Amino acid sequence: MELFKSGNPTLNEKVFQNAGVASGEAMTERGTLNKFFFMSLMLMVSASFAWSAFYHGKDITAWIYGGAIAGFIVALVITFKREWAAYLSPVYALLEGLFIGGLSAIVNNAFAKTYPGIVTQAVLLTFGVVIAMFFLYRFKIIKATQKFKAVVISATMGIAVFYLLAMVLRWFSIDIPFLHEGSGLGIIFSLIVIAVAALNLILDFDMVEQGVTMGAPKYMEWYCAFGLMVTIVWLYLEILRLLMKIASRR
Repeated sequence: MELFKSGNPTLNEKVFQNAGVASGEAMTERGTLNKFFFMSLMLMVSASFAWSAFYHGKDITAWIYGGAIAGFIVALVITFKREWAAYLSPVYALLEGLFIGGLSAIVNNAFAKTYPGIVTQAVLLTFGVVIAMFFLYRFKIIKATQKFKAVVISATMGIAVFYLLAMVLRWFSIDIPFLHEGSGLGIIFSLIVIAVAALNLILDFDMVEQGVTMGAPKYMEWYCAFGLMVTIVWLYLEILRLLMKIASRR
């Protein structure tokens, strides 16, 4: 049976090779979807909490940084300890909710006059992209061929290296203009990153299907749900970044 790679580092062929075949109950697509919806609910609850706190005048800076850093640490633990996914995935969702909710509130407030509803539009666009990519995958309009995977994985790794380089340069007070500014090049760059993030969803959907086909253990439902959330959070942040660039041109 052919094993498939995913551009999402949390979902790749080694994950299912190491997980093996379930000795008891195996993962299902429905089970994975249910767990993803539960995690999404957790994310929305904590995001709403951070959003409300900001508009009640509280300083949520620590929540944003804390959620981002702690969420990254939890994500690393889940990646290396997949059996813990059932316990840590909801924690990851809550932490990411604090980060996204707080950041979104600040952005929404900053662009309230120049781009009202910027966060609402980012959320709707994210949902739209996810739904569109799901149907493109389900109806085999876009197929996760080996060549397709190689291109998406290479692009994803390139973006990751670029962002890491930009982060290092920023420590030395060197900014890459088009990364944050609303220039034509900056907008084109954001569109490319969004496209790559969206295409990663095709690989992730395919990986979930392969896990079910291979009879992966039940706990892999949590792990796959976590992997999908990682991609969707990335997609939302990139869409929000694009809208911020567009707003800065007004």
